[in-house]
Amino acid sequence: MPHYVNSADWDPYHSEALTAKQEAYFLAPQWKLMWWKLRRHRLAVIAGLVLALMYASTLVSEVLAPYEQRTRNTQFIFAPPQTMHFFHDGDFVGPFVYGYDVTLNRERMQWEYAENTAKVDRIRFFCRGDPYEFWGMIEADFHLICPAEGGTLFLLGTDRLGRDILSRMIYGARISLTVGLVGIIVSFALGIVIGGLAGYYGGWVDNLINRIIEIFQSFPQLPLWMALSAALPANWSPLLIYFGITIILGLVEWTGLARAVRSKLLALREEDFATAAFLMGASPRRVIFRHLMPSFMSHLIASATLSIPGMILGETALSFLNLGLRPPITSWGVLLNEAQDINAVALYPWLIFPVVPVIVVVLAFQFLGDGLRDAADPYK
Repeated sequence: MPHYVNSADWDPYHSEALTAKQEAYFLAPQWKLMWWKLRRHRLAVIAGLVLALMYASTLVSEVLAPYEQRTRNTQFIFAPPQTMHFFHDGDFVGPFVYGYDVTLNRERMQWEYAENTAKVDRIRFFCRGDPYEFWGMIEADFHLICPAEGGTLFLLGTDRLGRDILSRMIYGARISLTVGLVGIIVSFALGIVIGGLAGYYGGWVDNLINRIIEIFQSFPQLPLWMALSAALPANWSPLLIYFGITIILGLVEWTGLARAVRSKLLALREEDFATAAFLMGASPRRVIFRHLMPSFMSHLIASATLSIPGMILGETALSFLNLGLRPPITSWGVLLNEAQDINAVALYPWLIFPVVPVIVVVLAFQFLGDGLRDAADPYK
């Protein structure tokens, strides 16, 4: 079998194309090496794009939602989802939904809905609809999509008050997604500071901090969340409850990160560059944050992406148990609280739809975290 090898001599000083690539690789900073490797992880890139779109949607939730989150359609209580169509009687008419025929079943005492194919409700785009306050400050009524004039648009159905579930899910994303971000800031601040002290100083400081961490980790997580959430005053405003929940999630989740920071600093503080910085008179704060912390910052980023979904699930669980956020705040956990009654779910299964974005976000963070963890060591 022939062996295809280029027999020409290779001159590293005149092979410009090859040496340019080599030079770019060997001189690239760690962040660029991470990015190059992360781009090859297709699943992580897709997950990152999904998360970017979902977080971007929280900036314009009022515009994306067909209805204002508190709008009640009392004629359509527990209305089933409407299917979007494009063709009517063989003709293309654009995106539309069929209207409802509503009847009352007096035997079951239940409203029954059926599609009325004679009533075509065309979906409007870039339109004026329910008035709202953009970010609670600017009054507006512009929406990306709206129901037809005098028609309905319930793509995911309605709840017991006739409120559109899709619109409330879009509004709820703003709270549920930001809870994880705010909580991770609190968790990282505590984990990095406390873990850094334990890893750098060692000795009795390390022993004391480790015992505190073990005490925190010995408590069952969900009962601890419930106990701390129940301690919040019932007369607090929704905004204070929101910040209280985020702080609680951050106070509970910092222990794992502190352990990771401690173990890394214990290993890195003995390296030559750390010893040199100490001998040159650098303060412990400068040695930790200027020399040691950047050495494993990539691992911290991967750890953050894996911790955020835990906090989102924590808020969802607390709100589902009616111990977290409460109406009028809208979050995915608050929406799922209405699905506690198994009879309601059996009759109106669309009430469980808010669990779908929770699953999507948690999986996306897991895939992105795996990709970042693989890219954290670009030289592998």
